Amino acid sequence: MNKKLSYKSAFNSGDFVVYPAHGVGKISDIAKQKIAGSELELIVVNFDKDKMTLRIPMAKAETTGLRKISDSSVMNDALTTLKGKARVKKVMWSRRAQEYENKINSGSPVAIAEVVRDLYRSENLAEQSYSERQIYEQALDRLANEYAVCENITPAAATEKLLGILAK
Repeated sequence: MNKKLSYKSAFNSGDFVVYPAHGVGKISDIAKQKIAGSELELIVVNFDKDKMTLRIPMAKAETTGLRKISDSSVMNDALTTLKGKARVKKVMWSRRAQEYENKINSGSPVAIAEVVRDLYRSENLAEQSYSERQIYEQALDRLANEYAVCENITPAAATEKLLGILAK
């Protein structure tokens, strides 16, 4: 019974949240819906960029990884990670790509920052492969969207700041 109370206070309509597999979304409603004969309380999350709506049962919110936007200390850790030296392992690209995808889908800003840092290429370095570029852009987009909400700026401004940090 106490768990339900903590969920209710944890998520409110209008809050920005992070769903690991899709990134930053906004809670549009917390609604009750009758599904398969039982009434469930659902968190309705809209992802405007993808034009997608996700309905997550309140009881499953924690196990699906749904969480509030990171606080400034976690975001500062992610920015510190971006400033670090890229660590590219000497394993096959398919294995590295899988590791990068897992880090992105973990939803952790620090793990996503590691992917962005490791795949970042400045103008004077060699070109990236198509799949490398796709993973890099997905990670940068996820990190920039969460950073934008955290800092109350536009996603484009957040992307510029992140790229500025990477270029140093």
